[in-house]
Amino acid sequence: MGAPMAGRLLAAGHPLTVWNRTASRAAPLVARGARLAASPAEAVRDADVVLTMLATPEAVREIARQIGPALRPGAHWVELSTVGPELVREVAAGLPKEVALVDAPVLGSTDKARAGTLGLLAGGDADAVEPVLSALGTVTRTGPSGTGAALKLVVNTAVLGGVALVGEAMRLADALGVPEETAKAALGRSALGGAVPRAFAEDVHFAVELAVKDAGLATSVAHLPALEAVREHFAAHPDLAHEDIAAAVTRIRTAEN
Repeated sequence: MGAPMAGRLLAAGHPLTVWNRTASRAAPLVARGARLAASPAEAVRDADVVLTMLATPEAVREIARQIGPALRPGAHWVELSTVGPELVREVAAGLPKEVALVDAPVLGSTDKARAGTLGLLAGGDADAVEPVLSALGTVTRTGPSGTGAALKLVVNTAVLGGVALVGEAMRLADALGVPEETAKAALGRSALGGAVPRAFAEDVHFAVELAVKDAGLATSVAHLPALEAVREHFAAHPDLAHEDIAAAVTRIRTAEN
């Protein structure tokens, strides 16, 4: 997700310094004019706006330890990952008072990141960073700090639940002998309509291991029995950890009783 988002910033004319723990992955961005930093601290030292897109809460904590002391007074750190509001508050509390943290997790996958059509759920004082974020997609202001991270968990709960339920509905269709295309078309016209194309998508990527992580974040906050079952669906296939969630739909359909 981070690479296509960085590409959108370059296309919009923003000067960009990038860092990736695997430096070679940043090479295409450097070829387009970005400057490669040797460390996270170096990457943020002269920046007015810092954006991070990371996989896990642990990664965000580690980056916070590295960049916190290097952020300049008046800088804005935009945290785009899906990590939940508790971690947002934890990280914000550890930053210098002169640094503002905006939580702005994104709605959409790699396809929308490339197209610049992500949805960004911005919590906190995002006035200064909205012109930068608008290069990535549509910004929705959600309220005080932490509310963007909170709303993202709400949305992901619905998305992951819907995708898993499409998988089970298709399993029932298979068992009843309903042709696949007939079942998909009917489900697409039902209340699950929005989840159907995502369940069969081939040109996007939301890793199964991240779905397990996001479901875990949500179920740690509230008793969500249905989402617990959804999390088990995705977690049951560790060999698909790096595959898109659509791959798990196939397993849900074909799993042994």
